Amino acid sequence: MKINGVFEGGGVKGIALAGAVSSALDSGFKFHDVAGTSSGAIIAAFLAAGYTGKEIKELIIETPFHKFLKRSPIFDTGIIGSAARLLLKKGLYSGDALEDWVRAKLEAKGIRNFGDLRRNQLRIVASDISQGKLLVLPDDIAHYGIEPARFSIARAVRMSTAIPYFFDPVTIRKPARLTRHDEPFRNQFVYIVDGAILSNFPLWLFDEPEQQSRIATLGFNLVGDIPKQIHKINGMISMFQALFTTMMDAHDTRYIEENNYFRTVKIPAMGVQTTQFNISVEDSEKLYEAGYRAAEAYFKQWSLHIYESAYEKYVLRRPV
Repeated sequence: MKINGVFEGGGVKGIALAGAVSSALDSGFKFHDVAGTSSGAIIAAFLAAGYTGKEIKELIIETPFHKFLKRSPIFDTGIIGSAARLLLKKGLYSGDALEDWVRAKLEAKGIRNFGDLRRNQLRIVASDISQGKLLVLPDDIAHYGIEPARFSIARAVRMSTAIPYFFDPVTIRKPARLTRHDEPFRNQFVYIVDGAILSNFPLWLFDEPEQQSRIATLGFNLVGDIPKQIHKINGMISMFQALFTTMMDAHDTRYIEENNYFRTVKIPAMGVQTTQFNISVEDSEKLYEAGYRAAEAYFKQWSLHIYESAYEKYVLRRPV
């Protein structure tokens, strides 16, 4: 049976999403259109490229995530180096290693640009903080003078995973029609960061009238099991770290509204933090299994009839 899938962001916790994907596939479901934010965008991109849940698990287990935290030695000199990099680059790490990894894995399946996929098969959410607006890629990249079909999926994922202050924002030069002739060069660029700022769980994407169909849309949501932390703020770096950690992890404890509860697979995060890039293989395995078990329990009680009744009640009839 075909379903659409929406995957929430959650940094390293996204490993659990791979487990949920495996469970869905083992339960006889096939993903049709997919969408995601941040780490959910990675899962969605790999699914659209043809990876199975088990293959995604293998990619994750074999990848040392700490290698994504690369920066020039000149900035790797304690607090002073980190502060200098934040000031100059607007992030502690570049994010290039993550983008290169995603690109290589997609190319292994013969996928590079959105044009290599069926239209609307994959949508990725990012945030344009220069203009204060949400981006749904690839379509919204046209506003910047870039052809959506030719836009790199890996670059879109890089945008969606650019956790503020942690990874550098992605910069795009504004098209001439949006730039004044006397505008300073530095003001001719926009900054794009993690989609989680504006929509970390974009179930609404499939509620658009033109997207509605008989294909059920299910969301995969990372929740709970995040221990409360006291953030010791001793300076600019620790303040930024506390800021983005709070911003990202706050999504995991929010209440799932009744009108989305029926179509949401809730996956325990097992106490793993968003930016825990030094996660062990053992903890990665636990996250994967937690995702698998959560989805397995959900699909055992799921039926299309119940879904359609709830969808009509909570989505089609809800006030605008």
